[in-house]
Amino acid sequence: MDKRRVVITGLGVLSPIGNNLTEFWTGLLEGRNGAGLITRFDTTNFKTKFAFEVKNFDPGLYIDKKAVRRMDTFTQYAIASSSMAFENSKLDLNKQNAERIGVVFGSGIGGMEILEKQMKTFFDGGVKMVSPFFVPMMISDIAAGQISIKYGFKGPNYATTSACATSANALADAFMLIQRGSADVMFCGGSEAAVTPISVAGFNAAQALSEWNDRYLIACRPFDKDRNGFVMAEGSATLVLEEYEHAVKRGATIYGEMVGIGLSGDAFHLTAPAPEGEGASRSMKAALYDAGIVPEQIGYINAHGTSTELNDLNETKAIKTVFGDYAYKVSISSTKSMTGHLLGAAGAMEAVVSVMALRESMIPPTINLDEPDPQCDLNYTPKIAVKKEINYALSNSFGFGGHNASLVFKKFEG
Repeated sequence: MDKRRVVITGLGVLSPIGNNLTEFWTGLLEGRNGAGLITRFDTTNFKTKFAFEVKNFDPGLYIDKKAVRRMDTFTQYAIASSSMAFENSKLDLNKQNAERIGVVFGSGIGGMEILEKQMKTFFDGGVKMVSPFFVPMMISDIAAGQISIKYGFKGPNYATTSACATSANALADAFMLIQRGSADVMFCGGSEAAVTPISVAGFNAAQALSEWNDRYLIACRPFDKDRNGFVMAEGSATLVLEEYEHAVKRGATIYGEMVGIGLSGDAFHLTAPAPEGEGASRSMKAALYDAGIVPEQIGYINAHGTSTELNDLNETKAIKTVFGDYAYKVSISSTKSMTGHLLGAAGAMEAVVSVMALRESMIPPTINLDEPDPQCDLNYTPKIAVKKEINYALSNSFGFGGHNASLVFKKFEG
């Protein structure tokens, strides 16, 4: 059976460098830096005092006031990006079969903010003080549920959780559901609002975060020899995937086409990537095979590029394994240098970057790349965006636990 074609017909972004798609994309091309000192809590006793926070967010633009009080921030973010994607898609629900529209939306951390608050309430006030909304506000699947409730989507509905590969896995699942005919339209992506005391303390304890508090604007520096840990971020991104004929029939704007996915497991370590990027190379090879293309057809790679010593080195090795000599010619960038690491939401946000890079023929830069690690010697598009005609883009997401997901997108012409 021929696989059904899957196109992208809606994009929505809430990010540390812009609260909508236009602000976000403009910020990327300008090399805008979203880092700042943490405002969410007192960081006096913390090793890391900075992050990439969403700024000037008004949930009332997307959710009524009563409902806001019953949603953790990560769900509010998810509703916001999905509302923007819905408007962008121009779907007319009066003309659509709600049973053929679904949601796969993930979060690597879920409602950490409400968890911390309710734990304090529990210890300070006792059992009877715990909110009846605590559990449904905390669980990571609730964002997907709330999106479907808001719009009445009755198709497949669930969450993915695979650490930093979470929302890339959400896209992969949505892609397969449309290909096999289980849905015509899927809202998919990820949301994260984990800039909280226990999260920062935990990642500090794991020695994963940069501690450059006196120079936080240059702390996130993927592929640089002085990289020293990732920088936490928050936000949300939603993509509307749609079966091609369905999109054409309703006259939808098509931003790009999703053509391949590659998923693999390292089976190696809780947090460290497999040596030589072995698992990452397999996910990339699988994605290219699924797309039916050869490595030389990829014009841009949005790297996972976390600014950690092991990830950047092993991802570079994996790219060399897959692309051979062409690895030195393909354009690569880590947009985490501008947005920070959105954990479970990173894959979806970087999928949006990949689609926009194809549509606009622009490669966003890797900022703060002052002196590349000698072993990270590929073209990471340092500091300045580059105009380039590309037909295919590859987006990588790799998570703690050895979860690897690679997605291939194609420029849409038609």
